[in-house]
Amino acid sequence: MVKLKLHLDADTSSKSLHSALVAKGHDVTRTPNDWMSLDANDETQLLRSTAQSRCIFTFNVRDFIVLAQQYPQHSGIILAAQNSWSLSDLIAALNGLLSEAKAADWVGQIDWLNRWRK
Repeated sequence: MVKLKLHLDADTSSKSLHSALVAKGHDVTRTPNDWMSLDANDETQLLRSTAQSRCIFTFNVRDFIVLAQQYPQHSGIILAAQNSWSLSDLIAALNGLLSEAKAADWVGQIDWLNRWRK
């Protein structure tokens, strides 16, 4: 089983969130990094994440729903409403998702993080 790898887009890119997930043993990257500039637009973030076989996590719901239709072979998109999550809730939900998810199951999929909220 190949575990799901995650990328935090510019909207969700928090050093604290990233560090907490990496500390839990997950393969997580964030914007910016060596293959994603801080000013990369949403399309670039999705395409570069997909090129890295990474599911992308975003608060930018409207734009990523459209992009998912334009690029149906993306590596997965996880959506969340920004104002309804604390940092600890995000860590817990993403940890749950990443602990059980298989990369192959996420190709072309888009889902709400709420499914993993406790």
